[in-house]
Amino acid sequence: MTHKIAVIGAGWYGCHLGATLVALGFDVSIFERNDDVLSEASGNNQFRLHLGFHYARHHRTRIQSRDGFLRFTDRYPDFSRPVEENLYAVASGKSLIDYATYRIIMTSTGVDLMETHSASIPVTNVDGMVLTDERVLVNERARAYFRARLGERIRFGVEIGDVRQDATGVYLDGEQFDYAIDCTWGHLIKPSQPCIYEPTLLLYYRLKTPGQAFPAFTLVDGPLCSVYPTEDREIFTLSSVPYTPLGKFNTAAEAVAVRNGVDKNLVFGKQAQMEAQIAEYIPDFEDIFEFADIQRSIKTKPQGASDDRSCSVSKEGRIISVMSGKIDTIFTASERVLGLLERDISDFGTIRSTAMGY
Repeated sequence: MTHKIAVIGAGWYGCHLGATLVALGFDVSIFERNDDVLSEASGNNQFRLHLGFHYARHHRTRIQSRDGFLRFTDRYPDFSRPVEENLYAVASGKSLIDYATYRIIMTSTGVDLMETHSASIPVTNVDGMVLTDERVLVNERARAYFRARLGERIRFGVEIGDVRQDATGVYLDGEQFDYAIDCTWGHLIKPSQPCIYEPTLLLYYRLKTPGQAFPAFTLVDGPLCSVYPTEDREIFTLSSVPYTPLGKFNTAAEAVAVRNGVDKNLVFGKQAQMEAQIAEYIPDFEDIFEFADIQRSIKTKPQGASDDRSCSVSKEGRIISVMSGKIDTIFTASERVLGLLERDISDFGTIRSTAMGY
């Protein structure tokens, strides 16, 4: 018997889960309201494939990122590239934890790091730095792959309006499926855990001297900032914990309205704040970069101060909801989704072992 499954959202999670389920023989339809894959948060982020260095204050997030990084580079080797110089620096007087504590936490997590006392650029106001081997996501390659891999199974330009279920199936705008997997990060179905919706404004900067070497530079841990390369080697992102968010809202609709309402005055104000913040640590930033563009997105985050960005999967009836803050935990999500389906589907057999490669 072929089971019919709907996946809502063609971001990294929807595409990866869709491809996994197709490989296992399910009849899969993926609904995407935009006209391409990776069009929302999956394609509008810092392009960082995490190893967990961002999350000294949350163990589960670190472990999931560490393990997911290795699986991602094995499963999708062409969808990221190495960062030649990737620095994490503990800010003097402004970090929530001291450098020695940060170093101990990350070393105990089992990730490779090397202490360094210098960088390829002048750096100020830090208590210590480590070099790591994180990677930059190359989304255009991923888009081409998933468009080809999933083909007509993706229904572009379709925004689900009505979701209902009973004992026989799930109905999306009247069309019946055996199961539905919500990969919209709470934009379609309200998450079971308390969450907030955070519209964000990330800034793009272009190197004034093409081909100039510049490191990835991230300040930890707390209300600090980061400069990170993109798939375009001349363009970097500038993000800030206090200035990138545009507010915290209880509904996705409120967050969308704020994201869509960004104007040039807001951009100018954020630019001034973020450039002033990064200049405390990279005093030559404005000599090296020129402002290029903006990136708008929305993050869905669990409520609380624990810095939890780990992956969680829940099921209510025949609807499975996936929540996560990082692309590298797609494998955690797929295994948990398959585990939930295995409990319900009597002919699932040895499907979990078959799916381990995904």
